[in-house]
Amino acid sequence: MPSKPAAAKTPEIPLDEFATRRSRVLKGLKNRIGMIHAGSGHADLHGTFRPHAHFEYLTGITDEPGAILVLDPTAPAGRESTLLLRPLDPEVEKWDGLREEIGTPLRERYGIRMVFRLGRLGIVLNDCLQRTRRFGCLHPFGRLDQEVSPDLETFKRLSDRYTDVVIEDCTGIISNLRAVKSKSEQAMVRHACDISKIAYLEMLRTVRPGMTEWDVMETLEHGYRSNGSRGPGYNTIVGAGLNGTVLHYTANKAPLQKNDLIVIDSGADFGGYTADVTRTIPAGGRFTARQREIYELVLRALKASIKTVKAGCTFAQVDKASRDIINKAGYGDRFFHGIGHHLGLEVHDITPKGPLKAGAIITIEPGIYLPDENFGVRIEDDVVVTKDGCVNLTSGIPKSVAAIEKAMAAG
Repeated sequence: MPSKPAAAKTPEIPLDEFATRRSRVLKGLKNRIGMIHAGSGHADLHGTFRPHAHFEYLTGITDEPGAILVLDPTAPAGRESTLLLRPLDPEVEKWDGLREEIGTPLRERYGIRMVFRLGRLGIVLNDCLQRTRRFGCLHPFGRLDQEVSPDLETFKRLSDRYTDVVIEDCTGIISNLRAVKSKSEQAMVRHACDISKIAYLEMLRTVRPGMTEWDVMETLEHGYRSNGSRGPGYNTIVGAGLNGTVLHYTANKAPLQKNDLIVIDSGADFGGYTADVTRTIPAGGRFTARQREIYELVLRALKASIKTVKAGCTFAQVDKASRDIINKAGYGDRFFHGIGHHLGLEVHDITPKGPLKAGAIITIEPGIYLPDENFGVRIEDDVVVTKDGCVNLTSGIPKSVAAIEKAMAAG
């Protein structure tokens, strides 16, 4: 099995970068108060608590359910950011894990001077309101069928208690910042892609008819965890045969038949940043003539879209490059999803309006799905947008027919 990435090269987000991010949000808020909620979690939660991506982006804190970050650009210097944490509860912490008292070590580790318990939230906001009555919503708004966003809910409660309160839409501030990845963020995603490459190469070497979709998933996810990842960045998809025509298929339990094509959509998480890779492979190690025909059509579309990417282009232009090829071949109705999305702290990372900017990381994933022929094909790469083009972070994961068949024959 290929060796894991060298420990000396393991990237991280430096503490001062979180401070820089908060400063940029404060600048965007101008004279408005902003709030970011980490979200809730409890002992009965299945899986690991993950804070709202905005909270993680601005603090790097991932183990404080219920925490709130208050941003007030009108506050005295050094007091613009206030972090509020749940109270200590020794009885609960006997079960769920010990937590640290607020003090200099905690403040220095978080890089935030103003740290209090949540019981002080009303006092903190009252202090803000003595300087300004303007609030800026930073959380994405909830649709009519969703819960009201947590910051808007708080601001509306304040408007029942104070006069002249103004609530404004500032949701674009963080989305625009998150859409352009810093060098350290790019390194995090690149490392997630490198870990994914190791796992994919091992998976390709071991796939055989008679295994199950679950076996393929387990090989990939074990590869992630064995090479520095805590696991996949999203639910792994392994769809063989007809299951490969279902976009978000996650049952992953069917046996692999000799002539099945397998659509595999999976990527490693590293430090909260995820890769997002799709490869389509033949269970028996070799494509049939018909499978190869459709596969190479999708691969040609993918390459055309990758060639289109550069700063200033739009997703619509990237999509058109693939869709024109697939439409011309007569399969337009069989490519029924978008070409891709932003990638980062979330697999479907927040996407601002407007053209792509240099530093954005996006996925490109054309596909053709033929349920009447019992197979689908999707191929997906992750690329960093540059001024004049893009850098493909997943190019090392076998993608051509020849490379896939060679990798599978090496087992």
